[in-house]
Amino acid sequence: MLAEIITIGDELLIGQVVDTNSAFIAKQLNKIGVSVYQITSIQDDKQHILQALEDAENRVDIIICTGGLGPTKDDITKKTIAEYFNDILVKNDAVLENIEHIWKQHIRTKLLQVNKDQALIPSKSKPLMNKLGTAPGMWIEKGDKVFISLPGVPYEMKALIEYQVVPQLKDKYNFPFILHKTMIVYGLGESALADRIEAWEDALPKHIKLAYLPNLGKMRLRLSTKGFDEVKLRQEVQDQIDKVIPLIEEEYAGLEDEEGSVEVVIAKQLTKLGSTLAIAESCTGGAVAERFTSHSGASAFFKGGLVTYATESKINVLNISKADIDAHSVVSSQVVEAMAKNAQQLFQSDYAVATTGNAGPTKGDSDAEVGTVHIAIANNNDVYSQEFNFGNSRLKVIQKAVNKALEMLQKEIFKN
Repeated sequence: MLAEIITIGDELLIGQVVDTNSAFIAKQLNKIGVSVYQITSIQDDKQHILQALEDAENRVDIIICTGGLGPTKDDITKKTIAEYFNDILVKNDAVLENIEHIWKQHIRTKLLQVNKDQALIPSKSKPLMNKLGTAPGMWIEKGDKVFISLPGVPYEMKALIEYQVVPQLKDKYNFPFILHKTMIVYGLGESALADRIEAWEDALPKHIKLAYLPNLGKMRLRLSTKGFDEVKLRQEVQDQIDKVIPLIEEEYAGLEDEEGSVEVVIAKQLTKLGSTLAIAESCTGGAVAERFTSHSGASAFFKGGLVTYATESKINVLNISKADIDAHSVVSSQVVEAMAKNAQQLFQSDYAVATTGNAGPTKGDSDAEVGTVHIAIANNNDVYSQEFNFGNSRLKVIQKAVNKALEMLQKEIFKN
């Protein structure tokens, strides 16, 4: 089964809003065996929408649109969809009741006619009840094709996908099983890694596809396959992983979690161990902590973090010795190890990670070269650090430092 995602909104095309909806929808579809053939972003224009729907209908089985369902005049998606199906808009009493309920429970202003008109949907459509907003989703079938229109507000769209769209698609179709397994490799560039595993890659079965996914400071190798025998597919992919690991054993850091991030792997291991984490950051400016707190459940292991960006903050908040800073500079192994150990003691955690460096473009309070970063890991028995140079691009330095800090932390906690 093939799907196309169409995101509608001028704000997407001018860069005012980043399209996160497509990534979420694609991931959820992939989990149930639907392959996304194309993602299309279009403007709020009737002819553009009509053409996009026609093109998608000719290409795929499932068409999912997001955006343009609001109550204002610039939101034209619903009327345009009705036109595409030679249909009219009719009031749906269940949707109107839902709107009135939301208004009564959460909104203190008067319910206007324009809000009540959100209950108008194409007569050929089945409403997907939106419990978090006034714009309903819509499900329309045409022959063996399914058209789904969803609000563009991310949290509304996500709830509709998870609790209505995905279950109804699974009821309607018999999807194949799609499997992805992603290996994390540190310390090898894409070319060097490809050269190392060339013979293994050439011998892969035709139904197992390999993708190289480079990121700053790490590589990901993704094996993908699909079919209807899940047990057999899982075993075949695991056999290939077992064959390649000896070729990259020193650089191999394990399998990426199905959620797709190393921080989730770390979070699960810390929770399993009943261990806790604290973070002290300078050059990374809170980016390491954000990687953990962006996922639910972080409170189970994450005690807290500090961004001591200025030198005086390191002294006054983290109690770093001014003498050590004067002797070694803020970008040094001595200071970063003290940051990690003091953060661990301050938050009374089992582990702590700390970063300090010169991200550039200027050197700041240290004479260390731009791109120099020190990262430390502290545990209940020890503290150690490593020095790196991540180049002269500020964003690249910061992202590489975040990835390397997570790599070091992952290796540390999996020693247990």
